[in-house]
Amino acid sequence: MKWMIASDIHGSAYWTKRLVARWKEERPDRVILLGDLLYHGPRNALPQEYDPQQVIALLSQIQPAPLCVRGNCDAEVDQMVLPFPIMADYGVIADGALTVLFTHGHLYNRQTPLPVRAGEVLLCGHFHVPELERQAEGWWYANPGSVSIPKDGSANQYLMLEDGTFTWKDMDGSTLCTRTLQAD
Repeated sequence: MKWMIASDIHGSAYWTKRLVARWKEERPDRVILLGDLLYHGPRNALPQEYDPQQVIALLSQIQPAPLCVRGNCDAEVDQMVLPFPIMADYGVIADGALTVLFTHGHLYNRQTPLPVRAGEVLLCGHFHVPELERQAEGWWYANPGSVSIPKDGSANQYLMLEDGTFTWKDMDGSTLCTRTLQAD
């Protein structure tokens, strides 16, 4: 399976247009959105072309509908206007032998993880910084970074997962980093 993973759009129509263009070119089997879709949040400046209604229309183009979890900036009213579920706190997917637990990151994260086991991946957004790190217990922590409000000098980006290989890409589709999960 080929998965496209994105997080922290925060209502930016500009960056959502770019993400949808990448979706059309990448042609993933599924899209996973790690929350914070429509609202920018009080700690963030308004992102470029802040237009949640246009973001709704753009995300509605993605088929099959994205798998999505609730971010700390997502609310029940957002669920009323989006055509796919967004209110789950976490989800689980399997890609062959790989199990990925995904969540936004404000409730469950590296410090307070879901019940993740050795060899599995905990995928979080929320922090806006791309990362892949093996934890002492043998599981992996991964973050795709942010589509619209990157932090710590990172690029506006998304993540592709295919056959146990994570590839971070900028919004032009250029590869920023590739890492393959390795067992002990």
